[in-house]
Amino acid sequence: MPESPSFSNMSGQSRDIVEFIINLPLFEFVEKEDLAVVAARMHFMDLDPGQILFREWDRADFVCFIESGELDVTKKTGPDSCEVRATLKRGRSIGEMSIINNFPRSSTVIARSPVRLATLPRASFEKILEERVDIGVNILKGLASLLSLNLKKTSSRLADNMLPMG
Repeated sequence: MPESPSFSNMSGQSRDIVEFIINLPLFEFVEKEDLAVVAARMHFMDLDPGQILFREWDRADFVCFIESGELDVTKKTGPDSCEVRATLKRGRSIGEMSIINNFPRSSTVIARSPVRLATLPRASFEKILEERVDIGVNILKGLASLLSLNLKKTSSRLADNMLPMG
């Protein structure tokens, strides 16, 4: 098994990534020392305002975490029109399901302001699963928790918008 990086001997960028992701819901079950393994497989990406992160129907192969700035999540409403469905800020993630499948993206995401993202490609997550099953399982626990919370919010919104029966 490859030697795991420790927090003390990480590069500056990896240390910055650990300090950023330590409080993110996806990594809530991962020990701080193990975050160094994850950070070593992540990198930062910068976007300018108006730059597209990905388009609806693109193949999904990475998850992003907003370190700074704002992203607009848009959905097509017609052949030449779209609607902003959400604006995401620091600490939010987008594309979580992409680390376990490569279904097409369900929306287009555009930088509203200068944005800095930490990204984890699916191939890197799969490598973590191969080399450090314990860390991979803990990330999957975080993913399940995050998806459960999102489903609960969605169900609540749906119930609020349903017409009463009877």
